[in-house]
Amino acid sequence: MPTEESIVVNQKRPVMAWVLLCTLALVWGSSFILIKRSLGAFSPTQVAAGRLLFALLFFVPFLARQAQQPAVRAAVRPRWWALLVAGIVGFVIPAFLFAEAGAHLSSSLSGALNSLSPLFTLILGALFFGQALQVRQVTGILLGLAGSLLLVFFSATGSFQINGYALMVMLATVCYGFNTNFIGRYISQLPALVSTAWLFAFIGPIAVLILLPTDFLSRAFDPTHTTSLVALIILGVLGSGLMSVFFNRIMQLASPLFAASVTYLIPIVALLWGVLDGERIYAVQFAGMGICLLGIWLVNRN
Repeated sequence: MPTEESIVVNQKRPVMAWVLLCTLALVWGSSFILIKRSLGAFSPTQVAAGRLLFALLFFVPFLARQAQQPAVRAAVRPRWWALLVAGIVGFVIPAFLFAEAGAHLSSSLSGALNSLSPLFTLILGALFFGQALQVRQVTGILLGLAGSLLLVFFSATGSFQINGYALMVMLATVCYGFNTNFIGRYISQLPALVSTAWLFAFIGPIAVLILLPTDFLSRAFDPTHTTSLVALIILGVLGSGLMSVFFNRIMQLASPLFAASVTYLIPIVALLWGVLDGERIYAVQFAGMGICLLGIWLVNRN
């Protein structure tokens, strides 16, 4: 029989989950306009690596504390390779793909294409991780892919033309899809803060090595680049750092299905930022976004 305390906790959990979900959608939906702002002063390579560097700096205090705990060291040590793989596939590669695509795509279009992540999570889960697919989910996957084709085969001007930068965003969502399954199999035993912090501990040095030969520091300390630097710091600390922990916490408070519903909100936030920034969205792109979201709804529907 549930105690009074457990009833109170269960009543509070959905509220906290909603708060975290809305925060997550706001930050991740804003990441595309933050990339655009960061590119005002930094190259795509510097934006991608700088984002990872600032995320690492955010986790340094947590890493220092966790490194002193024998239980954490014992849990992380046999999984170092999985954390490295998850970091490269789920953070390093997408960061560079999004940064390069962000220099050529509208933030709203990038946000819409990013919503394909759960579709590729299902596809790769079925192909490589032994997960079964329902007919409804297959229908949703096909719809989502059809919508994405509209976005890929129409350029930023709305004319029929293969958009290679849209393909780069799709490749990033394939990485996200693989990483979700990979983390579920090899890293899910670790607490969210531990796994995320140590993941960046392994990939952070990669970002440093990439930035060292560049003029990143001179650009960062240039007073005329303050806006771009602040955007990049927010992108790394909040977008790549804190929100990764929030996402795992939402799954613990509610369910993976509830956490996946952030997929519907991210394109809306990205679209609003695009409109505020004066971006033009064409009818065919609205159609592609709508079909993608319909497919995702079918995939996640109970």
